Amino acid sequence: MIPLVIKMLVESANHKYCNIFAVNLDKINITMIKVSDTARKKIVGLMADEGFDAVTDYVRVGVKSGGCSGLSYELKFDNAIGENDKVFEDNDIKVAVEKKSFLYLAGTILEYSGGLNGKGFVFNNPNANRTCGCGESFSL
Repeated sequence: MIPLVIKMLVESANHKYCNIFAVNLDKINITMIKVSDTARKKIVGLMADEGFDAVTDYVRVGVKSGGCSGLSYELKFDNAIGENDKVFEDNDIKVAVEKKSFLYLAGTILEYSGGLNGKGFVFNNPNANRTCGCGESFSL
């Protein structure tokens, strides 16, 4: 139900309602981003390689303008939470999302595809109407 409400808010382009929704995120108790087992294993390894600890630190996921489809994903590690962040935990991975990216990412599954033809981290986003061939950008 929540992804449908989010999609309706984004499509309505009514910034007043989107802002009300974003301000009240702390009252909403849903898992916004799920982390697959393969993504969890890769995240834990990469975090250790870069001096982060998967038990205490965060995977920061966001959305920014750009890419061939209009919006692109951001993914990095962080050890601090900002006042505009919402934190979720799935599969023993803490995920930090800035509130302005929340509407675009609700219900997303973060996966990892390795091997010779693998794409690396893949965002399976139910809110995306269109994605580019590389999977790094999308549009609503």
